[in-house]
Amino acid sequence: MAKQRLNKYERETILLTSEGDDAWDIYTFNTDLKNRLRKFAARYPELCKLKEENKELGSVSYIIQKSRVSIHLNSPQSEARRKAASEYAKTHGVQRNVTDQVVVDD
Repeated sequence: MAKQRLNKYERETILLTSEGDDAWDIYTFNTDLKNRLRKFAARYPELCKLKEENKELGSVSYIIQKSRVSIHLNSPQSEARRKAASEYAKTHGVQRNVTDQVVVDD
């Protein structure tokens, strides 16, 4: 059967847990997240397991130990801070695609 096409608003990512659970149930259509979860589950099967895969829709659901997931919120940077970080990067040879963050105090 051909894969159904959902619009981007129908392709959700849902992280579900409760205070009493020790795991997250992560349901997603996001390709990058699916790949990361697949690799993590292969490397750490005791911490992360594929719960369900819907090949027709293109979604997956994983159960992952709660201690392995964190949510990181980034506060917005002021224009001055962005400019200072840009100048620092230019003078110190930092590339745009570097994964480490450059922190410059305002």
